[in-house]
Amino acid sequence: MRPKVVILGAGFGGLTVARALDSIADVTLVDRHNFQTFLPLLYQVSTAGLAADHVAYPIRGALRKTSVKFRMGSPISVDHRNKSVKLDSSEVLDFDFLIVALGSATNDFGIKGVADHSLGMKSVSEALNIRSEIMRRFEDLCRFEDDTRFSIAVVGGGPTGVEMAGAIAELKRGPLNSDNAQAARNVGVYLIEAGPRLLPSFSQRLSSRTKKDLEKLGVSVLTEAAVAEVKPRQIILSDGRGIPAEVTIWAAGVKGEPGMKVLALPHDGIRIAVDKTLQVSNYPYVFAIGDIAGAKGRDGEFLPMVAPVAMQQAKFVAKQIARIVKNEPLKEFTYLDRGSMATIGRHKAVVEAKGLRLTGTIAWYAWLWLHLFYLLGGRNKIGTMADWTWNYLTFDRGNRHIMDIS
Repeated sequence: MRPKVVILGAGFGGLTVARALDSIADVTLVDRHNFQTFLPLLYQVSTAGLAADHVAYPIRGALRKTSVKFRMGSPISVDHRNKSVKLDSSEVLDFDFLIVALGSATNDFGIKGVADHSLGMKSVSEALNIRSEIMRRFEDLCRFEDDTRFSIAVVGGGPTGVEMAGAIAELKRGPLNSDNAQAARNVGVYLIEAGPRLLPSFSQRLSSRTKKDLEKLGVSVLTEAAVAEVKPRQIILSDGRGIPAEVTIWAAGVKGEPGMKVLALPHDGIRIAVDKTLQVSNYPYVFAIGDIAGAKGRDGEFLPMVAPVAMQQAKFVAKQIARIVKNEPLKEFTYLDRGSMATIGRHKAVVEAKGLRLTGTIAWYAWLWLHLFYLLGGRNKIGTMADWTWNYLTFDRGNRHIMDIS
């Protein structure tokens, strides 16, 4: 008899495990949206490089050649005794196995003002709001003929923060400069990192190269600059310095999706506690994968909240359930780190994989190819290629629309 599997979350992990289990289980996939968001390219939506619909793909379209059922909704409770989950639509789904793949949310680390005065970047709506805020401030500058300035601050020097800061700098140097050169000159871009260097997971050489490339683009890079408070038009650092910031973009970290609290499962810090088998501690019929799972590497540290981890865990959990069905012993998950990459701007990127370190144009093309490969849907791939080609050839970005949706 085929087991019933309910999967909560249709991100990289949830969608991958749903497809992998289709042949051996009756699967129901649940997500609060009817589309999957390609999170690695959200920053390009924020900076007018891509249209929003190019990074979103219908979940039902992704499941079209499978027997997987989809339900749009959010879990509001789990009955562990009877193995069922209730959705906000009032539908109750029975399961033999539950897979939690709810992803992550912005982590403000309890810093005052972050929730009220900064913009996160974990959804299409947030990306569009960032774009609108940047373009609205630029339009404000265009009304003045003096040296009135405004600044955009990106907090967090990891890949997301680096890519965002570089994209904003190129937006300023290219399209905005063409639209109104004086106004563009008066736009400041800051990248603020609490640690001693950017991209701490990369080598020192690549971190230094990244800082140098960003500064060439006109980004003011501040390291060892911990944020103490975010105000409406200013960031206060722990040493008392004030950084002007009419727009603050928070890319300093993420945490497990807060919705996990309704699942009545044990926590390990900001994630769900899991064993090495990826089963939730003391709940052998529940698995957790991706950003929300508290899986750790050989060094005892949490695995990074990135798509490759979620996808490897998804395929692993599908095999684990197959082993259970066959009464075979379970295995322990080991993450295979295939490397990291980040793009800084045109012909500027860094790639680090198993001792191989690339910078410049080759790294930039590698970044483009890999992201295009993992993007769902032929239409999205073609649309993204079209936008990228137009941006590259014309130094323009045609998605500079102010579309408030909040």
